[in-house]
Parts: sequence; C-alpha cells; structure tokens
Amino acid sequence: MALIDIISILVIFILLFAGMPVAYVMLVVGMAGYAYLTTPAAMFSISVQTMYNTFASYSLIVIPLFVWMGYIAYHAGLSSRIYDATYKLMGRSKGGLAIATIGACTAFGAICGSTTATAATMSAVALPEMKKYSYDRSFATATVASGAILGVMIPPSVIFILYGIASGQSIEKLFLAGIFPGLLLMALFMLVAYVQASRNPDLAPPGTAAPLGEKLKAVVSGGVEVIIIFIAVIGGLFAGYFTPTEAGAVGAFSTLMVALLRRRLTWQGFLDSLNDSVRISAMIMFLVAGAAVYGRFLAITGLPAGLASWAVELPLPPVAILAIILVIYLILGCFIDALALILLTVPIFYPVAINLGFDPVWFGVIIVLALGMGVITPPVGANVYVVAGVDRETPVMSIFRGVWPYLFAIFVCIAILTAFPQVALFLPNAL
Repeated sequence: MALIDIISILVIFILLFAGMPVAYVMLVVGMAGYAYLTTPAAMFSISVQTMYNTFASYSLIVIPLFVWMGYIAYHAGLSSRIYDATYKLMGRSKGGLAIATIGACTAFGAICGSTTATAATMSAVALPEMKKYSYDRSFATATVASGAILGVMIPPSVIFILYGIASGQSIEKLFLAGIFPGLLLMALFMLVAYVQASRNPDLAPPGTAAPLGEKLKAVVSGGVEVIIIFIAVIGGLFAGYFTPTEAGAVGAFSTLMVALLRRRLTWQGFLDSLNDSVRISAMIMFLVAGAAVYGRFLAITGLPAGLASWAVELPLPPVAILAIILVIYLILGCFIDALALILLTVPIFYPVAINLGFDPVWFGVIIVLALGMGVITPPVGANVYVVAGVDRETPVMSIFRGVWPYLFAIFVCIAILTAFPQVALFLPNAL
C-alpha cells in the first residue's frame, strides 16, 4: 500500500509540473489507483457517486454565492470607495498609501473570499495612486500582492470553506477563528510597510493630507457599506439566523442591493460578474470533485491514518512536527495553487494534527496562513502574477523581491498563534 501511495504522489507531481490541470490530475490518478486496488467496475461506481455527490452538495452552493458577492462588489466600484476611505485616513503618514492599501485589502476581504480577486481589484485601484506619488514599484506591487492574502483570512473565505468541507469542521467556527488572526496579520503588514518607509523614505513618499470633513465623508461613503454587508452576513450567521449557505445568499443579495441603490452597477457589469463567478466557481467545484475521488483512493490505502500514527511516534515535540508540516506547505505552495493544495493535503495532514492534540479549528487557521505564503513565493506565486498582469511595468522578479518582508510577517503571525492559540480560538469558544 505504501508503495502505491508514493507512486501516486510522484505521478501527481510529474503531471502538475508538466502543466496538466490540477483537478483532472487528482481525478485521473485517484481513479487509476482505486481501479488497481479494487476493480474497474468498483472504480467507476465510486467515481460517479463521488462526482455526483460533490456537484449536488447543498453545502457547496455557498462557494459560487460568496464568489459572486465579491465580483458584484468589484464591478460596482465598491472597492474604489473602500480604498478612498482608507487613503484619506492614512495617506499622509509614512508609507501611508501602502498602509491604506493593506487596510483596504482587509475591508474588501470582508466581502470577497478570494485572494486572487482581492489582488486583481486592489492592483487596479491602489497601484495608480502609488505610482502618482512616486512609490517604489517593487514596494508598491509587493504590498498589494501580500495584502491580498487578507482576503482569505477575514471571513467570508473560500479557503476556510474548503478546509471545513475537507475536514468536516464547522464553517461558522472557522470564520470566527479567522477574524483576530486576520486583524493581527493586517497589523503586522502595516508595521512592515511603516518600518520600510521609515528606513528608506524614497520607497514611499507621503501623500497629501485630507481635511477632517473629507475624511468623514469618505469613511461614511466607503466604510458604512462594508459594515452593513459584513454584519448582514457574518452577524446573521453567528446569531443563528441562517446557515453558511444561506449566509452566502444573504451576502450576494446585500451586495447587489447596495450596488443598485448606489447606481454604480451597469448591466454589462452585472453580466460580467455572473460570467466571472461561473468561471471561478466551476474551477473550484471541479477541484473539489477531483480531490474527493483522490481522497477515496487515499482512504483505502490507509495513508492518512498510517502517516498520523508515524508522526505521533516520532521522538519530536508536536511543535517540531507542526514546523515540518509548515515547511512542506511552503515548498508545495511554491508549485501548487492554494485551492488545490488544501484539498490535496488536508486528508493527509489533518489526522496527523488531531493525533498530535492540535485543535482542528486552530490548525485550519495555521494552514490558511501557510497557504498564504504560497501565493506570494516563486515560482507560482499566484498573487504576484495577478499583480504583474495588471501592472505590466514592473518585472515579476521585482515583485518577488519585495514580498520577503511581508513573508517574514506571516512567519511571526504563525509563531504568535502557536504560542497563544487563544488568539484564534477565543471567538469560537466564546460564541
């Protein structure tokens, strides 16, 4: 069995490096492995059943709803008002535009569960302003690429939803657990931007000061809408008024109503939001289905349970084993998309974490942070390529060079959460 597991994993990596789509790779390898260990008839039966159950799953409806919610906000220009509010508040300080960008990423993350969508949106909104004030291009683009990670830390988050589905954990608890760590990471990113601007003022010249009345007007215009949508979705969810799936519907409806009342959503923008949402949601659903079939194959090989038993018996403290898992995520994240990686690895590492005594909700937050490292590290670095696609003047390698201080901030955030797990667990335990 162990040999079959190793061969399957090697085949997956070979096919991924060859450029094959991740969903199809997991599906084909899972089907081939299952057929080898059982029979072709059993393989077809379990594959069809698993695929059907995935696409017919009521709980997975939440994914296209939250994705659509984010794209409505993008096409309605809500992101621009969010950035304007944070810029008016913080633009005058050292590294003010970068700090404002990080704050805007956090606020946009409250209505968008995708890190790449946040990166694309904030690139279009923030980079022209930072270029206007002669910000260093590497520093500016790296700030946007890194700040977009906050889009999956602050609920609602597609990655938290996928972790909850893969591990069987409560999505409500995972959303709650991501709030304080997300705010902590935001503060660390802001500190990194401030320190860099203080040490080298040429990186980030200060912006213009805004009058108090203008600041209040911008906050009311951009901030109130986010608060209303966030409370409607997250507040109602945690108050028990509706389920996570219903919360997705409430969020999409609330964002659509705000866009229509503001008269900022055109008919073409509405159609584009539907088109983008269908495209991204179909990709995610195929990933989930392919990972589910591969997970069935892993289950009959006994790899997850065997790996968990082996890890517990190692003469190492649990924290050291956690560090090894994080290094593996950092390495794999350099080559595999975050959504695919969480579906591929959670069935393997989740039993290890449980056997080591780690809280499953806390472990989910740590994994999401680890995946955040992957989207800004070479050679894949999805966020970096998204930003580079929007800002074609800055070489990709310049953006990668600029993200290292923010990568260090993620390490610090993980260390704080490891030393003080209650940062993540306080809200889930309290509510």
